[in-house]
Amino acid sequence: MTVKIINKSNHPLPSYETIASAGMDIRAYIAQPVVLKPMQRAIIKTGLFIELPIGTEAQVRPRSGLAIKKGVTVLNSPGTIDADYRGEVGVILVNLSNDDFEVENGARIAQLVLAKHEQAQWQQVSQLSDTHRGEGGFGSTGLK
Repeated sequence: MTVKIINKSNHPLPSYETIASAGMDIRAYIAQPVVLKPMQRAIIKTGLFIELPIGTEAQVRPRSGLAIKKGVTVLNSPGTIDADYRGEVGVILVNLSNDDFEVENGARIAQLVLAKHEQAQWQQVSQLSDTHRGEGGFGSTGLK
């Protein structure tokens, strides 16, 4: 899949770190460091602008190392970038730790996963087919 990109940052383009990687790290592009206090959130810009093919989305996901080591994650995970969006890619970071967290220019703050999708066509019916699970909700399949 080819994706058009404008990079207004001074950082390299997002890239896959290994041959089997699903996500590409994206970096903060900020004039000065941003300090996130505990439970504080902020949109961190990246300097990236993308044009996705119709039928695809870019998902903004947390970096697992940042989440486990610092308690910082992407608030609306996964954030969706639609194919018709042309603005700057931003990441909504939230600090879930008890300590201040400083975001510096160039810091790897999230990962970007590109995915194909379909748009649904609703078919209104009066009854749904039966399944073993039925109306069982959260936890209904048991813990194993």
